[in-house]
Amino acid sequence: MLDQNLTRALRDAVDAGFGDQTAFTADIVRSPSVRGEEQPAQDLMAAAMRERRLAVDAWRIDVDTIKTLPGFSPVAVSYDHAMTVVGAWRAPDPRGRSLILNGHIDVVPTGPVDMWSTPPFEPKVADGWMYGRGAGDMKAGLCSTLFAFDAIRRAGYRPTGDIYFQSVIEEECTGNGALACLARGYRADAALIPEPMRERLLRAQVGVIWFQVKLRGFPVHAAYATTGANAIESAYALFPSLHAMAERWNDRRHEVEHFGHLHHPINLNVGKIAGGDWASSVPAWCTFDVRVATYPGQDLAEARREIEATLRDAARAIPFLANSPPEILWNGFQAEGYVLAGAEEAEATLDAAHKAVFEADLGRITSTGTTDARFFGLYAGIPGLVYGPQAENIHGFDERVNLESLRRTTQAMTLFIADWCGLEKA
Repeated sequence: MLDQNLTRALRDAVDAGFGDQTAFTADIVRSPSVRGEEQPAQDLMAAAMRERRLAVDAWRIDVDTIKTLPGFSPVAVSYDHAMTVVGAWRAPDPRGRSLILNGHIDVVPTGPVDMWSTPPFEPKVADGWMYGRGAGDMKAGLCSTLFAFDAIRRAGYRPTGDIYFQSVIEEECTGNGALACLARGYRADAALIPEPMRERLLRAQVGVIWFQVKLRGFPVHAAYATTGANAIESAYALFPSLHAMAERWNDRRHEVEHFGHLHHPINLNVGKIAGGDWASSVPAWCTFDVRVATYPGQDLAEARREIEATLRDAARAIPFLANSPPEILWNGFQAEGYVLAGAEEAEATLDAAHKAVFEADLGRITSTGTTDARFFGLYAGIPGLVYGPQAENIHGFDERVNLESLRRTTQAMTLFIADWCGLEKA
């Protein structure tokens, strides 16, 4: 437990650097880092780590190195232009506990830009919020890790435990960036991920499965449409069966710890669809992509078998598909659900840090999304804490993060680092 004078000094040090923190966060938001375009933003992160005299390790993910590891998700794009970046603080005389501070640089696509109030990659601050794609999810949290470290040094101290600052790619679609860090050998006594958890600690999260369904049709001239088989319309005929499967899974929520209080934890989303070649031709093909959640402990192989059976049974009711069944591709997330457990000491440390800033107990949240915490908790025996600021409209239009919440969660993170790793006069 930190004494009051040190607590105050560290909080003041965060405030002294918060203007620079906001400006740097805007710079990172300004750098578009959608899938395949992450490198310019990663260059900024690597440069910021070097400025802090961290030992920087940047490398391209080698799929062959990680594809046999637990938690790997299949990927269909090249990693040639996206580096994973880690900055290491090595305590001169390590006596404290070590820590991983992990965040993802990748962001989801913007959607139609004309539906944003302001351009998504031109960050704007208004009424105490920073707007921009990735501002909330999760560039503000990612940047806050570096400025928490700055605050400790500004106050005249340095951590006595090793710290690894991880800026990873692929969190939004596979998690392979975090997995690559584990494969690289990075381990610590705890990990903290400052995702936008609305100033609460993540207790449990769903797993996520992505899959793509490919359908064939029978093309004819639209003048004789009734003699063909429309692949696009066949796709829409399959959707009700998939949603019915998801509702069966939702009906089991009361059997799963931490999920019984949620109205609808298992969400199935048809997120992308394409098909056909010509308005006057009955479409011969259609492809659609789906995301569906799973519970912690739910066997993913069994879930995939149920998805396959659901699509197969639904296709039998469609004459053309009965003889040309859907093709299913498991592409992207194959992520298990995760429950934070066995982390009492780390939780207590974060509880104390949060209470010192917010003067209230740290609440817990169950998420119907997923984070990279599963890699630390499920596959490395590292308590994976997820805690961060208030954000709104993530993955939507006018995404934004609350700057006052960011300031205070940065203070709490700084106190957590100081208490967990220990400090000594610099």
